[in-house]
Amino acid sequence: MSVKHTNHLAQEKSPYLLQHAHNPVDWFAWNDEAFAKARAENKPVFLSIGYSTCHWCHVMERESFEKENVGKFLNEHFISIKVDREERPDVDKIYMTFVQSTTGSGGWPMSVFLTPDLKPFFGGTYFPPDTRYGRPSFLQLLEQIAGLWRERKTEIVASADELHARLELITSRDAKENSPLTPEILKRALETFKEAYDSTNGGFGSAPKFPQPSIPSFALGAAKRFGDADAVKMVLHTCDRMNAGGIHDQLGGGFARYAVDAEWLVPHFEKMLYDNAQLAQLYLDTFLVSGDARHADTVRDILDYVLHDMTHPGGGFFSAEDADSEGHEGKFYCWTQDELSKLLTVEEFNVAAKYFGITTEGNFVDHSHPTPLAGQNVLSIVGPEISAGDEMLLAAVKNKMSVVRAKRIRPHLDDKILASWNGLMLGAFARASVVLGEKEYRAAAEKNLAFIRKNLWDKKSKSLFHRWRDGERDHVQLLEGYAFQLSGIIELYEATLEPAHLDFAIELADAMLAKFYDAANGGFWQSPAGTNDLILRVKDDYDGAEPSGNSVTTLALLKLAAITGREDFKLAAEATLQLCAHRLQTQPAALAFMLHALDFWLDEPRRVVMAGENGSAEFQKLLRAAHSVYQPNKIVLGNSGAVEPFAKTLTAKNPTTVFVCTGNTCQPPTNDTKILREHLY
Repeated sequence: MSVKHTNHLAQEKSPYLLQHAHNPVDWFAWNDEAFAKARAENKPVFLSIGYSTCHWCHVMERESFEKENVGKFLNEHFISIKVDREERPDVDKIYMTFVQSTTGSGGWPMSVFLTPDLKPFFGGTYFPPDTRYGRPSFLQLLEQIAGLWRERKTEIVASADELHARLELITSRDAKENSPLTPEILKRALETFKEAYDSTNGGFGSAPKFPQPSIPSFALGAAKRFGDADAVKMVLHTCDRMNAGGIHDQLGGGFARYAVDAEWLVPHFEKMLYDNAQLAQLYLDTFLVSGDARHADTVRDILDYVLHDMTHPGGGFFSAEDADSEGHEGKFYCWTQDELSKLLTVEEFNVAAKYFGITTEGNFVDHSHPTPLAGQNVLSIVGPEISAGDEMLLAAVKNKMSVVRAKRIRPHLDDKILASWNGLMLGAFARASVVLGEKEYRAAAEKNLAFIRKNLWDKKSKSLFHRWRDGERDHVQLLEGYAFQLSGIIELYEATLEPAHLDFAIELADAMLAKFYDAANGGFWQSPAGTNDLILRVKDDYDGAEPSGNSVTTLALLKLAAITGREDFKLAAEATLQLCAHRLQTQPAALAFMLHALDFWLDEPRRVVMAGENGSAEFQKLLRAAHSVYQPNKIVLGNSGAVEPFAKTLTAKNPTTVFVCTGNTCQPPTNDTKILREHLY
């Protein structure tokens, strides 16, 4: 790529925007300068949305945005704007809804054409440089739209106004009457997921296969409620198959975003912080349900990967790693048979070939590259049954391969730090620290929260900003930032029972209610009032690869209400559940995480109240025991600080006493870990 061009993106912090800073396209960021220019010159806006580890975004850049003729045409006829969807999911949500509603599908890179007042009139995703896949070439498309704008501008503007009105209708959410919230919703949802279960390979659905941890984690909770042993087996099988698949980095730890096949074998190699946070939580659940140490090992594998490769020295967690290195997808991760035969002894190679399924022809072809590398093997576990002697050989194999891989050129690291995704990973580290008894994980959680409070929380205005990178934060506030952080902080409080963490959770929840809650209709807006660069204010209610802000908020507020006794937290959560009730009944897969909140709300949660000297060995032993039982509808709290009034009346009768209560009724107090576990089953 030539560096003779420098556009407005050179001043940005987003790694994705900086990737495009030297395109011949005169890119603007999403800001008032770009909007004013479009209005002043009466030009349509070409909006391109993606993210820095998006493989097809790289492809479209190479094929189109780096080309002089494409840049020249865009600069003459359009105002071109780039948006990092991870920095501005609120912008992405609006225009993705438009693209999905008008084309039937969506994805990134997303390409949308807007009027100067930012109303969309045409959109799609990836457009090739020549006519293929039944789509026009990108330049042909630009020429057609420029011609239409020149000759039929009035019609386009009128059409955009009409489409905008339709978009408002699509995104509006009103609570439907006569939509009762009952256990039957959970039962039907579980049956729906079981019908989609792949009994051969695990997972819920067909290729391409996304982990979607909200679905299996809900299925475990519903299985406990309804005594459904088959659902438990489905989830455990799914987690075993994912763990053995190529979607799991068998050398470096962590999971890729999805598999392109039904077998979890060939991943799309990018790794996202939000996936790994949710998968760590899922494998904690399956460890507690099954008692299988392999699931605990998978949690450690994920979190150790994050500590090693995805953590800022100050404690923040980075966002993602790319799929590509040296222009090839998966090159960093794949191996040829010839390469391994030269690296390993004969005995080691034989074990590696059996265990990982290494073949001459390989199992992966990078179809996105004009000259694919030959004989590439994605590592997956195809021969797990090995002898004790072979285990030692396998350890030597992994060590040698890891040393060689560490010398390869790593994929690009997206090192921005997002409040939202950090909240998810904060919760995973906090819970793992107490379930697995790992002090290092507690230290990582504490350090992460300190980083977020220092760099993204403004104490004076009670504002949580969304992105920090390279010493600078942005000015964006988003529901998912507040919601995911709140969830993570509650998990940290439950894992430590430090009153200061509860105080901050309450402060954050109060700020979130003030800025995002729709008191008239229930639910939470994705952006606060006064966000003037959006054509719509939207309530996100879709749990996909990431849970929605509304779903996470609802469960977090229900938990915080149970811990603190704050009725306003509970009422806001209940109103949000009611707003989503019809959707929960008719489209449970669209709100898989919200189902967790409904499950929690339907019954009075069990409250584990710890009384005693926090920090003592006995207290910590009992705290671990409280977290060692799979009981999704419980909370753990102390008897001091901002906890609910009844908990404060419960005092230690021994150095440490634990009370398991429902409402104002408690089991006999105990300091016996076995009895405590029995109270929680």
